[in-house]
Amino acid sequence: MNKITPQPGIMDIALYQGGQSHVAGVEHVIKLSSNENPFGPSPKAIEAVRNSAETLHRYPSTDHASLRAAVGERHGLEPARIICGVGSDEVLQFIAQAYAGPGDEVIYTEHGFSMYPIIARMAGATPVMVAERERHVDVDNILAAVNGQTRIVFVTNPGNPTSTMIPEAELVRLAEALPPTCLMVIDGAYAEFVDGFDGGASLVDRFENVIMTRTFSKVYGLGGMRVGWGYAAQSIIDVLNRVRQPFNLSLTALAAAEAAVKDVEFLSFCQAENARLRVWLSEELAKIGVPSDASCTNFILARFADQAEAEACDDYLKTKGLIVRRVAGYNLPNALRITVGDEESCRRVVAAITAFKGGAA
Repeated sequence: MNKITPQPGIMDIALYQGGQSHVAGVEHVIKLSSNENPFGPSPKAIEAVRNSAETLHRYPSTDHASLRAAVGERHGLEPARIICGVGSDEVLQFIAQAYAGPGDEVIYTEHGFSMYPIIARMAGATPVMVAERERHVDVDNILAAVNGQTRIVFVTNPGNPTSTMIPEAELVRLAEALPPTCLMVIDGAYAEFVDGFDGGASLVDRFENVIMTRTFSKVYGLGGMRVGWGYAAQSIIDVLNRVRQPFNLSLTALAAAEAAVKDVEFLSFCQAENARLRVWLSEELAKIGVPSDASCTNFILARFADQAEAEACDDYLKTKGLIVRRVAGYNLPNALRITVGDEESCRRVVAAITAFKGGAA
């Protein structure tokens, strides 16, 4: 009997699992599972949200011109070559929708963002995972997987959940070696946590097949607003805008993001606190036998002896009202991803893991 069936590949998609927010029977939890800014959004962004309430009966702009101009001014980019989306996830989806399909392949790395294979399958393309080397992206492994069907290569820089970075020279080597028919996407969701890093903008200006994506969900504290953006050659932006819905961002989200990107003082405060506390957190955990790679993000990837110890530690942290993220789904079963919170949160994490490891609480 004939029946309604989804497109091939849709039922192969494993549903995305967000960071846990609640623990049964535990009140006043500290959520350190989604890499959110513990200081929240800019006060100016909050004010912009309140002010927007008076015009909620109006449709938002379709071209996002004001936000693109603000982003362009902040980063020294051409506003016409910027596209905005509902989080950077939507921009990534535009890319796959526009440039990949049945018979095409999309490369992502072993510990890369779990949305990449989902996005590939949404477009009907085949996701291809390549191995990393000690939690670092390996350009040689990527190039070995490239073939005539490869249309997109996704690289997260800095990485999530690894927190590691790809050196600029390696990104250049990858871009130079990819065929012109293949897009290289640099996902820079955590770029603001690296001092002096442009997120890949210079590579976009150098290579026509490179696109950079960024988000307001992390350092800007606007995860609840869902605003992201991409920067690419004008020809690519023109294509992506053809698959973007005209009113994809709300009036309130646009106002919040514009105010946030202009508040450089608050941004600097958040960056400085994160840099200070992630070093302290990683060093204190290392002292009790829980190492992590040098972090270039707002989280650390804490490593344990094995999966059993990592899961036992996670269970123990929950009893203390501390929610972190298991990352076995990212092929890192012996690790926990821990968001760098404010100072009190970091101290509570260290005290709890110390107690778990048998030291003084």
